[in-house]
Amino acid sequence: MLRQKIRTEYRNKRQALSAQQQSTAANNLLTTCLSSTTLAQAKTIACYIANDGEIDPKAIIEYCWQHGKSVLLPVLHPFSKGHLLFVEYHPNSATRKNCYGIEEPIVTTTNLCPLTNIQLILTPLVAFDAQGNRLGMGGGYYDRTLAPIRRDLLSTQLIGLAHNCQQTDILLTDSWDIPLNGIATPEQYFDVG
Repeated sequence: MLRQKIRTEYRNKRQALSAQQQSTAANNLLTTCLSSTTLAQAKTIACYIANDGEIDPKAIIEYCWQHGKSVLLPVLHPFSKGHLLFVEYHPNSATRKNCYGIEEPIVTTTNLCPLTNIQLILTPLVAFDAQGNRLGMGGGYYDRTLAPIRRDLLSTQLIGLAHNCQQTDILLTDSWDIPLNGIATPEQYFDVG
């Protein structure tokens, strides 16, 4: 399957980056986001904890906390298989590893945030093209969860975060794939809508 081959190739590329390359990329990513995305204006931002060689948004999260922004992280939905919830994340938030080994905040009745309240979602990805197409890990979690945005029911901005080496010429898409409004890399911003 072509998508799986691309997924493997680009996961290997990002995993091959040294710790120094990862650190430099993460710091430069914040600069790109501040100059080119809605990060500075947004008050409620969903992000992620890096895993599997993903570009680390830690500097973005720290920036958000320093500027009084609400930071959310995705959590596997406990009752709706294949979907995500977005949960408030603070420096002292209790976390645990999910079934994929990814740290996520512990869900409580008071820390959930509905999708309608999120202004900006910064998503991880495996590969992307300049047209705003995103290839994820293959589970479809973001596509299912963000379907209301595709149907123009929400004005949430979707920005993919990636290393430069994750760009490909063109990605074939399926009907359920959610297009991004832009992609931020350490070197540039692709504004696609």
